[in-house]
Amino acid sequence: MADRLSPFIDAVRAGQSLRLTGGGSKPGLGHAVAGTALSLSPLSQVVSYEPAELILVAEPGVRMAELRALLSAKGQALAFEPPDLGPLYGRPAGTDTLGGVVATGLSGPGRVKAGAVRDHVLGMTAIAGDGRVFRSGGKVVKNVTGFDLPKLLTGAHGTLGLMTEIVVKVLPAPPLSKTMVLAGIEGAEASRVLADALGSAAEVGAAAFTPSYLPLDGLLPDRTPCVLLRLDGVSVSVAERLSALERLLEGRAAMAVLEGDESAALWACLRDAMPLAERPDLDVWRLSVPPMTGMGVLSAIRAAIPRALGWLDWGGGLIWVGLPGGMADAGVGIVRGALGGDGHATLMRAPDAVKARVPVFQPLPGPLAALTARVRAQFDPAGILNPGLMGV
Repeated sequence: MADRLSPFIDAVRAGQSLRLTGGGSKPGLGHAVAGTALSLSPLSQVVSYEPAELILVAEPGVRMAELRALLSAKGQALAFEPPDLGPLYGRPAGTDTLGGVVATGLSGPGRVKAGAVRDHVLGMTAIAGDGRVFRSGGKVVKNVTGFDLPKLLTGAHGTLGLMTEIVVKVLPAPPLSKTMVLAGIEGAEASRVLADALGSAAEVGAAAFTPSYLPLDGLLPDRTPCVLLRLDGVSVSVAERLSALERLLEGRAAMAVLEGDESAALWACLRDAMPLAERPDLDVWRLSVPPMTGMGVLSAIRAAIPRALGWLDWGGGLIWVGLPGGMADAGVGIVRGALGGDGHATLMRAPDAVKARVPVFQPLPGPLAALTARVRAQFDPAGILNPGLMGV
């Protein structure tokens, strides 16, 4: 392993600015980075996989398609359902890597029950910006030794270290999924239904709201707002919980149930932001908000920009929204103004000229920005790892 890491350690110790790359599935995420490209694709091995222990150790360049196939063969999966955003950036599906998933910290619909990416990263080996190799965490689900550096590096976009090995927790894949579709419901009542379902004993595995204007290619009734509630598990359990949900929500909307390929296709579409991937003319935002405010935030953006296209995931806590291209600032004032100071908004896709004028990531309050700078200085004193990608 040491010999395989030598080129990467040498590249870091050379002290030149580096632009870290993997599968190249998200080339437009973040600000432009001026630096020499350093691809982690040579680090593409699955180091170990212990299905009985629910542990997988792999290098960052391993393709997610390979990992999904490996896990599926043993009836397991990554429960946070990482999205494949290649098509959002005009790239083929299936080019994303484990390193990219962890570096960006993006979770799919399963986050509402299973937790975020960082909750599933147990350990990590990485190269700091001064060339030191460090390890943190390990191959145990509960690790309380020292600082939880894997969580710190998850979502840091490669600015704190060049990951060379990642330990992740895997879980049994549910043998069955069914999606309850509540049609014709929107606004405050849709928010209440989402909250009631997630607060019930039904163990909802994913919860979303799709407005009437969202094109979903026949996956749902046309021009009908819908609340979507997914139940995962064994057949008997899913049937019992579905019946409980039907009793809880009786009379509040027309109900239907999707299962099998229909249910899977619907959630894959939302997970991978396909309604926006199919609209390259739109600037794309991804907002994280308190769930009960999600509907109001999306409505406020639509009121200011009627041609906005969006939906809610995570029970209202995640908003995907596309705005008409051509705005000099991608609507940043409207989008971040709609947050009301509670939440954050990331500009996921926009022309480089727009991103040069707009902070792609939510600006941090002064004290938090100062703390972030001090942390980065400890890991990357010279600021050579993806400099400028996050705006600093």
